Amino acid sequence: MESHFVVTNGIRLHVIQAGPESGPLLMFLHGFPEFWYGWRHQIAHFAEAGFRVWVPDQRGYNLSEKPKGVRAYRIDQLAADILGLIDAAGRQTTFLVGHDWGGVVAWWIAEHSPERLERMVILNAPHGAVFRKHLLRSPSQWFKSGYILFLQIPAVPEALARWRHWYLPARTLRRTSRPGTFTADDLARYREAWSQPGAYTAMVNWYRAMGRRPPRYSAAPPLNVPTLVIWGARDPFLERKLARPSADFCKEGRLILVEEATHWVQHEEAPRVNAWIEAFLRDSAGPT
Repeated sequence: MESHFVVTNGIRLHVIQAGPESGPLLMFLHGFPEFWYGWRHQIAHFAEAGFRVWVPDQRGYNLSEKPKGVRAYRIDQLAADILGLIDAAGRQTTFLVGHDWGGVVAWWIAEHSPERLERMVILNAPHGAVFRKHLLRSPSQWFKSGYILFLQIPAVPEALARWRHWYLPARTLRRTSRPGTFTADDLARYREAWSQPGAYTAMVNWYRAMGRRPPRYSAAPPLNVPTLVIWGARDPFLERKLARPSADFCKEGRLILVEEATHWVQHEEAPRVNAWIEAFLRDSAGPT
């Protein structure tokens, strides 16, 4: 793996790169509260499979630049970062894989710049219009999403997160995943990333920007980007009912529901997830 800094959309992002320069471009977008390391089980696999893999720390995370203010973390800016990375790679298009917030960014790009995507894979991130519609009908999803309201409070979430050397974020990763998913060494890497100056406030600002100015997604399918949705059914944050409508929002949408996995499906079921993604990107017939 190579560590680089790439200027895009007026900021500097840290990007892990691997695989042959001539290979098809494949970008992985992490979610909260991860960073590039959240794709550690995928990077080598896809580099060895011949893809040119780019895995950024998205803006505000780990070693990437952390613009001040909530407005800097609106969805259009987050998406523009990734479009700029495609340009920086010297490509017109990319394969795009997104988990959690990375999936939110991917959905936005698929709606507003579909010509830049060859194919897209979404892991446990609903389409925005599907989520909004479901939220209006599901009190249980309101309960699961209650932490988003808490994150709107200035300063307090950051102070609690730092308590006892990031005890609460580390505990959340462990308690919401299958036992052994995140090792002590893994959590040490996460603590280091969270401790970067200004990082945790920038990470939480993604939620604050969404709360102050919710993204407006089209309510009219379909999206024209071929899409595979992989969904850990035991997700404590997002109900499984969001998975099928999100896949159906796409003209060529497929769904793989992983009953034994949680929100952290790419960690817990890495070999299977890698195989499913590779088959889809190569347009092989896979599960539907």
